[in-house]
Amino acid sequence: MRFATCGLFHEANTFSPLRADRRMFERGGVTRGQEIVEEYANSSTALGGYFSAAERLGVDLESILFAFVTPAGPFTEDAFEWLLGEMLVELEARGPWDGVLLNIHGAAVAEHVLDADGEIAARVRQVVGPDVPVGAVLDMHANISQRLVDALTVTLVYETNPHVDVREQGVRCAELIAATARGEIRPRQALVQLPLVVNIARQDTSEQPMAALVARARELGDRPGMLSVRVSEGFPYADVPHMGMSCVAIHDGDEFEAAVAAQELAGYVWKHRAELQARERTVDEALDLAAGEPAGPVVLLDVGDNIGGGAPGDSTVILDAALRRGVPPLVQTLWDPDSARQCIEAGEGAEVHLRVGAKHVHSAGRPVPVHGTVRTVSDGRFEEPTATHGGFRFFDQGPTAVLDTVDGHTLVIGSKAVMNSSLQQLLSVGVDPARYHIVVAKGVNSPRAAYGAIARLMLVVDTDGVTAMNLDRFTYRHRRKPLYPFEAAEFPE
Repeated sequence: MRFATCGLFHEANTFSPLRADRRMFERGGVTRGQEIVEEYANSSTALGGYFSAAERLGVDLESILFAFVTPAGPFTEDAFEWLLGEMLVELEARGPWDGVLLNIHGAAVAEHVLDADGEIAARVRQVVGPDVPVGAVLDMHANISQRLVDALTVTLVYETNPHVDVREQGVRCAELIAATARGEIRPRQALVQLPLVVNIARQDTSEQPMAALVARARELGDRPGMLSVRVSEGFPYADVPHMGMSCVAIHDGDEFEAAVAAQELAGYVWKHRAELQARERTVDEALDLAAGEPAGPVVLLDVGDNIGGGAPGDSTVILDAALRRGVPPLVQTLWDPDSARQCIEAGEGAEVHLRVGAKHVHSAGRPVPVHGTVRTVSDGRFEEPTATHGGFRFFDQGPTAVLDTVDGHTLVIGSKAVMNSSLQQLLSVGVDPARYHIVVAKGVNSPRAAYGAIARLMLVVDTDGVTAMNLDRFTYRHRRKPLYPFEAAEFPE
């Protein structure tokens, strides 16, 4: 059997003014053919799972095109049509296919298409026809539309947040598509979209109530004939009509049984709706708690500057407060190409005076004056061989400098925004986060898989930014109404 794998993987924050344009993708965000194999086959991504399963199942898996950039604003129309157009031309030219394995996120938005993932899947379906099985593994933050599910044969969703099961889900998806292509199963899917948004600070699947929701989904998935039952947390920073939590169930041959399972899970989720909301600590409250700990590291999760949710990664809100208050030694990353360049030009061992961070219109905080010594300069490339958030293996934060300030803090200043999801981001430039009293991590869930292993305490901090946890700070124009907790809402019967 011949399968194709391809996709455009983008988590779009519609509140970010930084668009995912052609230039952004051309700077290393697009891989084709054998490049995809070299980059992802041995990773813990869904693509890694696809390749692993295909080899074991005797499937000839051909790579076409895969595009990915760090979360930002929506695709520009030009970039979306360029990438999708090339992908579809190749998909058609190299067919026919026995199956297709898509690698998409589930929370993509384009300037001209609010449901970008649904558009991708629908156009792929038009190319391959109604009888070729098409599967996809969606991020747990997917805003799942009916159009997307209708275009797919198999819709799986990660079961963990932080996302450490991505490769496993890729394997499972490939297995189901292969079994469908061989006529061994007949997947029938059902989707229930809940009028419900879960707060970003209540999305860790090792904590309640998400742990119970995932466990309930697995119980329902163990029923006779069920192929999968999953809950998607949704992505509240994508202002689209299908934003919010949803449940997807797949049965072998019976759409009614799939609908029953999806509805039952949705009812269970709805009962926990109040527990899925949150209010967390202010910056000063978090710094008070951190300073009061006898030992570190205390990891402060900077929610408003969540790189994995589309924030720029250059907020100085916590750094500014730490400098003002004189807290114990702190380490954090900053996306600041200009400051990185100045450090690199000065050279290792040089003393520099800088104004760091907050250089963009959607940055939180203000540029902060710092004085320190350049410890290290680096090309910013590092590798994470273990299964970390999202499963990615190779990272590039661009030309990077490590600055030790006279206040006792350390800043790892990069030229590209990279999620704080791997300890290697710091270790690769000679910075051991375990030696600091405070670590500022840009995110809320993605850093947990990395920093949880060394943290004495992890604190969620309600900071400003385009990924702020208090959703009342945002003006929505396209979301459904009513939608809990914005309005009172009724469970869909």
